[in-house]
Amino acid sequence: MTDSTVRPGAGHAWGHYQTLRFLLTLPHPVDHVWQAVATPEGLPGWLAAAEVLEPRLGGAVTLRCLTGCGPEQDAAVVTGHITAWDVWRVAEYTVAPYHGRVRFHLEPAGPESTTLRFTNEFKGGAAMRLDALAGWHQHFEYLLEALDGRAPDRSTWTLDRWRHLRDAYAAG
Repeated sequence: MTDSTVRPGAGHAWGHYQTLRFLLTLPHPVDHVWQAVATPEGLPGWLAAAEVLEPRLGGAVTLRCLTGCGPEQDAAVVTGHITAWDVWRVAEYTVAPYHGRVRFHLEPAGPESTTLRFTNEFKGGAAMRLDALAGWHQHFEYLLEALDGRAPDRSTWTLDRWRHLRDAYAAG
C-alpha cells in the first residue's frame, strides 16, 4: 500500500530567493495525476481555477485562487507563462506577482502510483517561505482528496489549518 500522506516540504534560501521542495508518492497513475496538476479541468479541484492555460511551452497561464490561498488577498489572481511542458511528465508555470516558478514533475512509481516532485522558486524572505510551505502543504492535502474523488468542501476552508502548518514549519 502506498502512503499518500503529505510529508513536510523543505525550504532553502539564497539571499532573497527561496526554493521549496515537496516529494509525494501518490496511489494514482500518472495520467490521473497529470489531469489534476496540468489541466483547466483538474486544477480547480485542489488549487485554483485556470482561467487561461495554453498547454505548450510559452503558453499563457492565469490562475485564480478559489479558497485556501493564505493571507495574501492581492495574490488571488496570478498570471504568467508555461516555462516547461512535457506532457505526462513536466508542467511548469512562472507566475507573478509572488509565486515565481512552480514545477510539477511526474514519474511513474508503479502501474498505479506516481511520484510527484514539486519545486517552487520565488523571491522573498523567511516569512514568505513559511507562508508558501504552509500553503503548498495544505494544497497538497486538497490534491490527495481530489485524486481520491472527494471534492473538497470549500465552504469549510479557513485559515486555521494554514496557520497551524505555518507554525509547525516555523518550529522546525
